[in-house]
Amino acid sequence: MLKAALHRYINNFRGFRREVWILAMITFINRAGTMVLPFLSKYLKENLEFTYGQVGWIMIAFGLGSMLGSWIGGKLTDKIGFYKIMTFSLFTSGILFFVLQFITSFWGLCFGMFTIMAISDMFRPAMFVSLSVYAKPENRVRALSLVRLAVNLGFAAGPTLGGLIILGLGYQGLFWIDGSSCIIAILIFALTVKEKKRISPTADEIPALTDRKSVYKDKPFWLLLFTLFIIVMVFFQIFTTLPLYHNEKFGLTEFQTGMLLSLNGLLVFLLEMPIVSIMERKSVNKIRIIAYGALCVALGYFVLLFDSWIFILTVSIILLSFGEIFAFPFSNAVALNRAPKGQEGQYMGLFTMSFSLAHIACSKTGLDIIEHFGYKTNWIVMGCLGMLAVFCCIWLNRMLQTEKL
Repeated sequence: MLKAALHRYINNFRGFRREVWILAMITFINRAGTMVLPFLSKYLKENLEFTYGQVGWIMIAFGLGSMLGSWIGGKLTDKIGFYKIMTFSLFTSGILFFVLQFITSFWGLCFGMFTIMAISDMFRPAMFVSLSVYAKPENRVRALSLVRLAVNLGFAAGPTLGGLIILGLGYQGLFWIDGSSCIIAILIFALTVKEKKRISPTADEIPALTDRKSVYKDKPFWLLLFTLFIIVMVFFQIFTTLPLYHNEKFGLTEFQTGMLLSLNGLLVFLLEMPIVSIMERKSVNKIRIIAYGALCVALGYFVLLFDSWIFILTVSIILLSFGEIFAFPFSNAVALNRAPKGQEGQYMGLFTMSFSLAHIACSKTGLDIIEHFGYKTNWIVMGCLGMLAVFCCIWLNRMLQTEKL
């Protein structure tokens, strides 16, 4: 029985082109290589002795750079192609990581972090567009899930490797290895994957493209972005306010919190691909699946109101993990499928910008609510925002149904 279950799980990974596997591999190397990021605030505070306020401004510069990079990456992908953007982004950000270790002034680091993220996050919309070219239409959602799996594994491995490198080589070694990983990843990509042009629109498709509204007038797409912004902002409390709650309410150590957060990564690793495969085979409405994800995220915070039972922390993580599994891969697919030919970069650039904006908003919002009103109020607010995302999904589904008429 175990053998049959393992066989079914492996079958979910079949049918991908070689290029998709290579994209997943370089994404894993790149994400595992961003070892500086989990230790950035610690490095700024303890090694460079910045104040909390200065660290906060540097992190805001980090987020703004990420937003700009996503937008520029999307625009340039449509103009000169995803292949050139991916190559430029990873190679240049690798060089910039080497340089970043020598910058120690406050304003220098604000500018440095803004610049490195603006270049580094040009990679993301270009990578999404590359999947629209290299992945088969019938397994595109699974291909997106495979790359997300690589991202999650990379994020899981990165902090552990980073901690070991800091112990052995210090922060200087971390910057060198981080930059090298970016360059190695793109060299593998350039040597093993040939540039493939997107298929030009046919004569029959050209009139439809010229009649198509601009991305900025695509109301269903903007409602999708707003919905995703809410879900991401609420979900990422898991990395900002939730670890503080574990310690302050239940006295959990960093190791115990790390184990709980690892449960999230393990569930995504084991369940996302099979769930996506089942949903694809059954042709379940993608917006409905995103709504299920938003509901799970909302419930993941509402259950924390029952704080007399420590096991509720595990229940919360499980619900949040299913929220991630349902919402994120399918929202990727909806955004990519929504984009007309020749505009995929713009659409995916704005899509990734919504993630960056949510990252900027999530910690500030949650921490301010906790400071003034306490943890329970924060869980109520986050749960209500999750429910707002559910209603947005219902509204979005009706808009798309009307559009088909």
